[in-house]
Amino acid sequence: MIFKNNKILLDDESINSLKKMLFPLASVITPNLYEASRILNCPEAKNENEMIHQGRKLLTFGCEAVIIKGGHLAGIFSPDWFISVNKEIRFSSPRINTINTHGTGCTLSAALAAVRPSCSSWVQTFKIVKKWLQSAILYSDKLNVGKGVGPLHHFYKWW
Repeated sequence: MIFKNNKILLDDESINSLKKMLFPLASVITPNLYEASRILNCPEAKNENEMIHQGRKLLTFGCEAVIIKGGHLAGIFSPDWFISVNKEIRFSSPRINTINTHGTGCTLSAALAAVRPSCSSWVQTFKIVKKWLQSAILYSDKLNVGKGVGPLHHFYKWW
């Protein structure tokens, strides 16, 4: 929905279509802070309390759960929140000093879809994926691909 540096890939009409037609069918949505603000038409969350509040609002569009990603918050930790009707669970990991984070959001959603069939819940799925994603970011500096913001190292275990 939003590319690096807040470049918009979907216009307002498309976002409204997502909210009305796709979100009610979704098990989980995974917006970052800027995407959540665009969906909700409100200011970007500046802290975790605002993230939780926005995550709760996103549930009203009919999805079963929201994983709101706090990687753009300031601080030494990168907090994400899993929010469903009955749960609010914080997942946090140390921030990694790298610029090689291209594709993090797409990687997260693809990994969630791939891992979910082998897990008993979305929470268990996210625990596994978050740990793997953290390592893919950690090892991203081992790759020398292109210029500028590089990709995650998806295959760090086998490199």
